[in-house]
Amino acid sequence: MLKQRIVLFICLVLMCLISVSNSYSQEEPFAIEELKKSAPKVFIDCDSCDIDYIRTEITFVNYVWDRQEADVHILITTQRTGSEGREYTIAFIGQKDYKDLQNTLKFFSNATDTEDEIRQGLAQTLRLGLGPYVARTPMAKGISFLLKQEVEPTAVEDKWNFWVFNVGFYSDFYGEEQRKSTELSGNLSANRITPASKLRMGLDIDYEKETYYEVEGETISKISESRDFDALYVKSISQHWSLGGWVSLSSSTYRNIDFAYSIHPAIEYNFFPYSESTRRQLRILYRIGYGSYRYREETLYGKTSENLFNESLSITLDLNEPWGTAEFSLEGSHYFHDLAKNRLELSCELSLRIYKGLSLDIEGSYERIRDQLSISGEGATLEEILLQQRELESGYRYSIEIGLSFRFGSVFSNVVNPRFGDNGW
Repeated sequence: MLKQRIVLFICLVLMCLISVSNSYSQEEPFAIEELKKSAPKVFIDCDSCDIDYIRTEITFVNYVWDRQEADVHILITTQRTGSEGREYTIAFIGQKDYKDLQNTLKFFSNATDTEDEIRQGLAQTLRLGLGPYVARTPMAKGISFLLKQEVEPTAVEDKWNFWVFNVGFYSDFYGEEQRKSTELSGNLSANRITPASKLRMGLDIDYEKETYYEVEGETISKISESRDFDALYVKSISQHWSLGGWVSLSSSTYRNIDFAYSIHPAIEYNFFPYSESTRRQLRILYRIGYGSYRYREETLYGKTSENLFNESLSITLDLNEPWGTAEFSLEGSHYFHDLAKNRLELSCELSLRIYKGLSLDIEGSYERIRDQLSISGEGATLEEILLQQRELESGYRYSIEIGLSFRFGSVFSNVVNPRFGDNGW
């Protein structure tokens, strides 16, 4: 009788524990999202960091693009160490309610470290430095179970609704006795990126004028202009599928285009989940589209304007592993009105750590070109060829870069000496 009561008591306790566990698991997602709203706002000031990787690995803070909006301004600077590695100085600058929290941490990388090892070490140092700031918020209660459940990056109130804008203007003036040049360019971009969708829009305008004096008794002056607007929209369908497309408007003296626009719907499949995109991707992208072109001069094919349909298929592999990084891409495209008007492009980038300080870097690309429909029928003058102001007819294009390096000696010299800078080395 006693044994039966003990068994019954144990069963009741187990049932209560299961009930409490289920109740907690149902409420946990809501609690996490609410806690995320109280997390510190962080601005990362670093030109050489893999920001996407950091945002993916450290999800217990909120990221902002404006330094003035941040609770914590993280300033990351680097200097070369005596062993050809890098010293990363990470200054945690508290703002607003965190002004009294100021701290500086250092992370040292060796010359033989891969990009993946460096960003892992940097992310770990950032986690440690952010601890005191998170500890002051209710978010500190969620740190223990954040490791088991992913928090959506959009779980935060944002007055800009995740829109990011950029405006730039650049000028370059150069002159000498026999030559002068003027270059002006401007750009405007607007981006909105969330886990559910991605929207990118950009406008680029370029103007270049080169003048040569007293060349065979005359002055030569050439002007090159281009205007490009591109928009990309992608909708996340699942962890492997995406749907979207491109819209573009362009004008270019170099490409003999007075005005052109094109629309390209597209679909993509990633063999790896997109959640692993900072480490590995294997994507197949298919595009089909329509374009309308008006040319500045009659083309080699006797056209002043035309409407064209085309399609393309590409496969891309991206890997970022402890042994190094690799990117391979193969793309083929053609026009429907004439399948002989096609193009094949192959490119690769490989950084391979062979053994400790020995590394191999390879970059290469090859294009087989059969689709230059906008080439001017009038041809290019000698001046235009020398100044590279006209696109020339070509059947192929390639580039190859190969580098082998070996570092040896001390890997423990973390001393930084900035005197005289690094000029000449």
